[in-house]
Parts: sequence; C-alpha cells; structure tokens
Amino acid sequence: MYIDRIRVTLLFLFFIAVSGLRAQDIQVSLGPDAIGENQGWTITVTVHNDRLRSYDNFPDIEGFRKRGTSTQSTQNIVNGQISSSQSVIMTYLPTRQGTFQIPDFTMKVNDQTIHVQGKTVTVGAPVQRRDPFRGFFDSHDDFFGREETEFIDVKDDAFLALTTSKDEVYTGEGFNTILAFYVSEENRAPLQFHDLGRQLSEILKKLKPNNCWEENFNIENIEGERIELGGKNYTRYKIYQATYYPLNSETITFPSVSLEMIKYKVARNPTFFGQNRLEGYKTFHSKPRTVRVKPLPPHPLRDVVAVGEYKLTEAMPTTDLTTGRSVAYGFSIFGEGNISAIQKPDVTNNAAFEFYEPNIRMDVRRNNGRVSGTKTFNYFLIPREPGRYDLGNYFRWIFFNPETGKYDTLRSKLNVYVTGESTRNAAIEANDDGSFYDRIGTADNTLVVAGESSWQGVVFGIFILVALASSAYLVFKK
Repeated sequence: MYIDRIRVTLLFLFFIAVSGLRAQDIQVSLGPDAIGENQGWTITVTVHNDRLRSYDNFPDIEGFRKRGTSTQSTQNIVNGQISSSQSVIMTYLPTRQGTFQIPDFTMKVNDQTIHVQGKTVTVGAPVQRRDPFRGFFDSHDDFFGREETEFIDVKDDAFLALTTSKDEVYTGEGFNTILAFYVSEENRAPLQFHDLGRQLSEILKKLKPNNCWEENFNIENIEGERIELGGKNYTRYKIYQATYYPLNSETITFPSVSLEMIKYKVARNPTFFGQNRLEGYKTFHSKPRTVRVKPLPPHPLRDVVAVGEYKLTEAMPTTDLTTGRSVAYGFSIFGEGNISAIQKPDVTNNAAFEFYEPNIRMDVRRNNGRVSGTKTFNYFLIPREPGRYDLGNYFRWIFFNPETGKYDTLRSKLNVYVTGESTRNAAIEANDDGSFYDRIGTADNTLVVAGESSWQGVVFGIFILVALASSAYLVFKK
C-alpha cells in the first residue's frame, strides 16, 4: 500500500512537470507595418510561464538605429490558475523616411533557437502626438487657449575630450589615454548615449596609433564618476581607456573624433498628457592631441631594453648546492611598465654551471590608470665545479628608468656554495662521438691515390657491359 502511494505521487509530479514544460511558450513579435519618422518600432521577446533567463543580441536593421531595451512582466490568476509572462523590448528609431525590409533572423532565448520571419516596414512623415483627452477639449480650444506644442533647444553644458597622462615620453615609456564624455552638474539639456558599440568601433579605427603597443582597460559598463575641472563639477563617462607604449620615436598624433548623442528638445509649455520633449541628435567633437616621443640615450642595448620602473625579487630553495644536482631559481621582475615587452636575462652556460631555458609566467594588472605586473623566469641550473659563486655574475637584467632618465641593472644578490667532485670531465665523457671515431685507432694510415683502379672497379664495369648487351638483345629480338 505504501509503495502504491509513492507511485501515485511520482506519477502526479511527472504530469505536473510535463504540463509545466508544455505551458512554457516563447514568442518574438515585430512592430507595426507603418510608423512615423518620429516614432519607435519594436521587437518584443516574451516568455510565458517561465523566467526570461537569457537571450541573444537583437539584430541590426538597415534604416534604423537601436534606442535601447526595456522589460515588463505580468501575472494573472484565473480560477486559481496562475499564468505569467516576462518580456524584453528593443526599440528602434528610423534614420529616414522610406520603405525598409526587415530580414528573417534567429534568436536564442532560454537556450532555444527561435526563427523569426521578416517583414516590410514603411516609415512616413512625422506623426503629431496629441493628448489622449485633446478631443474632449477641441470645441473649447479658444476658451482654454490651447495650441500646438512648441519645443525649444536647451543649451547643453557637456563635451567630448581625449586626455593623456603625459605630453612627452621616452620611446617605450607608457602613457594613459582616456576618451570620455563630460557633463556639467549645471547641465539642463537631456542627453543620452545611443548605438555606442558601433560608434566606438569607428572611433578606435581613427584613434589607435600604429606605432604603439596597446594595453586596453576594456571598459564594459559606462558609469559616471564625479570629477572637478577648473573649479567646476562634472560627471565623467569613460568610453575608452588604454595605456600606449611607443615603439619608436615618431610623434603620436590623436585626431579629432566624433560622438553622436541623443539630445531632446523640451516643450516650452509642458502639459500633463502631452508630449513634453522631442528627440533629436547632436554630434560632439574632441580636440586633436599630440604626444612627443624622445629617443632613449645612447647605449649598446637601447633598441632592446625595457622601459619602466622595475624591481627584482628572487627565490631559491637553498644556496648550498652539490655538483651534478639540479636546483630551481626564480628571477622575478615587477613594477610599472610594459610587462609584455620584458625579455629574459641573457644567461649562458660556462664551466661552472649549466643553465636550462626558463619557464615564464606573467601577471599584468590594469587599474587606476596604471599598468603594472610581474614577469617571472624560473630556471633550472646544474653546478659543475665546487666553489663559491656570486649569481649576480650570471643573472642580471638591464632596463631604462624614465623617472631618473638613466639605465639601471637588476642583479641577483645571492651567493651559492657548491660542494662535491668536479663533473666537467664526466660531462665530456658522456658525449658519445659514434663508431666512426672508435675506429680511428685501428685504421690504416697509408696514403692511397683517389683515382687508383681496383679489382672492384673492373668487376663493376663487366657487370654494366653485360647488362647493356642483354638489353640490346631483347630490343632487336622484338
């Protein structure tokens, strides 16, 4: 009896789960066939009886630009049955009047692929929006003095600017670059970003210099931060930030770039039900900027040295070594600069040590307008000769410090003590020169003329003649 109840319960839960899966419904609906030039057109994704967990990017449509998304949710209870829906709505704004074809497209919603059939949309002249209760007062317009809404352009207090942390740098020295939109706290003009991804892609094509290494800060969310400029408070919206490292001494020139913003005109006499602002566009331009680049001072290695402010840490499990036994050694360079450009120390084998190629580990951090990090070279070395050795004679790394304007050297400070027998001869004996050299001691050293004939040559000649005669006989026999 107990087992039967369990079976009934499981069966009931199974039907509930199946019915829940069937109840889930995903719909993608398109906006109307015709709109005015000042109206928005939408694509709506709706999930019924489930959460809207994920969805793909909405498609780009020729003749329209994305305005942004909004969400909504509903819940109904009818006769004890609960139904719900969640929607995300992408609004598109037409760029001009005309007839546009919305192509077929697919979207992935809640891990399901939805195929959507396109349509034709006609964009006509701007539609005059009216108050919903305007008709009630039409016969009394003269009494109330009502007239068409007049919109005015409020002067904005905002600008686009590209700034650099330095106006002059050495070759290889980093400088931070920020492209940002600044809005004064006294600004009263309504402004809004739009289509920023496409615009930024075009901006960076013009902005990025070809003769620099770039460390991009990868701004994903644009958030305002309060700053003060010339005694005036602004909200700064960083659009792009990177640190550049000049690869040569050519002057770096950043051209003027443009950013289009949505700017609204506001109604001169706002009404409760009427349209109180009118959407428009304004393009902001940054000023060009130049960064001068100085060549490094003369030095035999000035074309290959790293530039920055660096320090050294090193690690070794023990400084008491034994000949023939390998030991690990870590040479870590850390500081501020182009960490990716740091090259390994120039270490060569000699009679006292055998060095193996290092394993390399790099850690780069980008924050507060600075690029810093660590690059570690992990070596294995084998002592060959006993004695006391200063590793600074083997591990040293030269760089240029732009703050001091001088070259500097990071050098190991460890002294190691090697005990045991010399392994130099053992290393030589371990090399097998092959059987050719083994026969040198027993070989005949009598001089022989290279062109001298021998019986092997005679036999070989007779064999060739017989082969030719046989071939000729077979040819003429046919």
